Amino acid sequence: MAFRQRLAKPLLYTTGAAIVGGGALYYTYKPRKIPGADSAVVPPPTRDEFGNFRPPRFPKVKTRDEQIADLKRSGGVKGSITTFFGKGDETGPLEDDIYDLLVIGAGATGSGVALDAATRGLKVAVVERDDFSSGTSSKSTKLVHGGVRYLEKAFWELDYNQYALVKEALRERKYFLTTAPHLSMWLPIMLPLDKWWKAPYFWLGTKAYDFLAGSEGIETSYFLTKSKAIDAFPMLKQTDLVGALVYYDGAHNDSRMNVSLAMTAALYGSTVVNHLEVTSLEKDADGKLCGARVKDLIQEKNGKKPEDFLIRARGIVNATGPFTDAIRKMDEQDTKEIVAPSSGVHVVLPGYYCPKGMGLIDPKTSDGRVIFFLPWQGNVIAGTTDAPTKISYNPVAGEDEIDWILTEIRHYLSPDINVRRGDVLAAWSGIRPLVKDPKAKNTESLVRNHLINVSPSGLLTCAGGKWTTYRQMAEECVDEAISTFNIRTKPVVNAPSVSGTDLVDDGARLDGSCQTHEVRLVGSHGYSKTLFINLVQHFGLETEVAKHLTENYGDRAWTVAALSKPTEQRFPVRGERISPLYPFVDGEVRYAVRHEYAQTAVDVIARRTRLAFLNAQAALEALPKVIDIMAAELSWDSKRREVEWRDSVAFLESMGLPKSKLSATRKQVESGKLSFKDSVEYKMYSRHDKPDDELESDAKRSPVMKPGSAAEK
Repeated sequence: MAFRQRLAKPLLYTTGAAIVGGGALYYTYKPRKIPGADSAVVPPPTRDEFGNFRPPRFPKVKTRDEQIADLKRSGGVKGSITTFFGKGDETGPLEDDIYDLLVIGAGATGSGVALDAATRGLKVAVVERDDFSSGTSSKSTKLVHGGVRYLEKAFWELDYNQYALVKEALRERKYFLTTAPHLSMWLPIMLPLDKWWKAPYFWLGTKAYDFLAGSEGIETSYFLTKSKAIDAFPMLKQTDLVGALVYYDGAHNDSRMNVSLAMTAALYGSTVVNHLEVTSLEKDADGKLCGARVKDLIQEKNGKKPEDFLIRARGIVNATGPFTDAIRKMDEQDTKEIVAPSSGVHVVLPGYYCPKGMGLIDPKTSDGRVIFFLPWQGNVIAGTTDAPTKISYNPVAGEDEIDWILTEIRHYLSPDINVRRGDVLAAWSGIRPLVKDPKAKNTESLVRNHLINVSPSGLLTCAGGKWTTYRQMAEECVDEAISTFNIRTKPVVNAPSVSGTDLVDDGARLDGSCQTHEVRLVGSHGYSKTLFINLVQHFGLETEVAKHLTENYGDRAWTVAALSKPTEQRFPVRGERISPLYPFVDGEVRYAVRHEYAQTAVDVIARRTRLAFLNAQAALEALPKVIDIMAAELSWDSKRREVEWRDSVAFLESMGLPKSKLSATRKQVESGKLSFKDSVEYKMYSRHDKPDDELESDAKRSPVMKPGSAAEK
């Protein structure tokens, strides 16, 4: 008996250790479903038995003019407030023409609200003064993340709200990558360690992050020795490096995601119009909001006087981000401001600064902030800063903020790499709309995530938050709108075939409740990681171009490729690049105009393609070609082309275009005679020497670059 007892304890301990160890091993290496790795929901088209190729037939959104006509119909023939109440001789709007919701602002939140409402069977309109994601939504860090630093704060400050925010964001991250796998991806992010004692601290932190993600996670974090860390990130500074931890988060193309949200909402019946400015809000006899007056800014660009008309709606949603208070003051002139704008500057560097498949985070910079260093669209993004700012349409990144980011980068990159000011290809400033709760006693305290507020007259404001949680914000906003405005949801009948086939019933689960966590966005149904091969084989596209199209348009890449001009060369067969440095092609410009409501050249270079964000000077050089293609599509005259050139060059200042280029004319750019001898870039490279074993300019000078030279800055 004693022998059995002596044997039982070690056996019990061994069994317990085996179970715990096995469980941990299984959790670490269990098979995981990676969004985008599966076969496409809708397989790519093939040839029939007769050898005929049948490309996809995707549904089209209404034209912009048709959408504006729908808006006008809601306000009656003349758009007068009296028509709605049957006063006068004008014909008032029919009950079915009045919108359930009018959403002001078509950024991430506004477009998300429109899609949520439309897929619950509501009649919804969304209007945007500029363009989809023209503000903060296109100027993010491009991460879809729960927030490792928020989890650290939750632990040390015992803050449940921070914990809940991280938990919510991790859940939304998975939905994000599932509904738009072509626009988002998992990205490993390295956290370098310079002290051994930091290893267990950050290891526990990243493991807690994994555990909190649970089934919403994808890959678990892991530790790298110094040699492995350098192998994975060769640009890393080796001094004091003892190892690194790697954890996983999501990354995405923010403005393409925003445009896809708006276009998906339009397919589900939303009236979606950009470049339409709200000039005033309308109230009924009881002082309740019942509509808004708007004007078409595109008419102004065409040299015409913009028409002012009324849109009628049962409820109005204010989703204008940094400009939230401007709309609130249209409702109540004396209302207190709730937005505390914060500037976040990012810089874009050449791709050689960072591995293609690995990002980096510095959890504690010289002033205690966090900075990310991430591969994106072939280049590298570094940022962000966080400082109070004033609200403006196109803020410009300050030199002091750019210098601060470059200085921080030098701290963790190898000293062999000269981090030069001239390597900054683009720099922009985004305004983050931090908000204060107007009902809080302490009006100075900021809301940690987002705020939903309803004014006495019925203006529903949804502000704050971040890209990762846009869907949850939209769901809560629509829930509040249904309750406040007493509107009823209903199942969506005759749902569009977003996939372009009858293989998927997109309306099957749309029963009137929120289903946006399962609503696939435009382009996702036929996307797979091998789709680019089908495009190369059918259209004769360059491999780089085909990959770019599938990763930015999903299955709509078939349409983009078909809209691309034949090159009349042996290869590539189709696709004329608008910039020789990047894989953007002419078909994208035509697609943006015909299928994504692009109305200006800035819409194309900044938000349909990302050229302006990747390289401001390359965007300037591409402008003539972009304007010419759009002019052919939209029948622009010479005056409108001049307006587009002037407005686009002015916009590029906010993307970091050097001041010396702001006076550039189209003729100078097209002829290649735009001088850049006064720029830092001119002095950075050996430009004019003939080929030789040793360049003449190097032989005349010291082989060592003098400290403080222009090329080093």
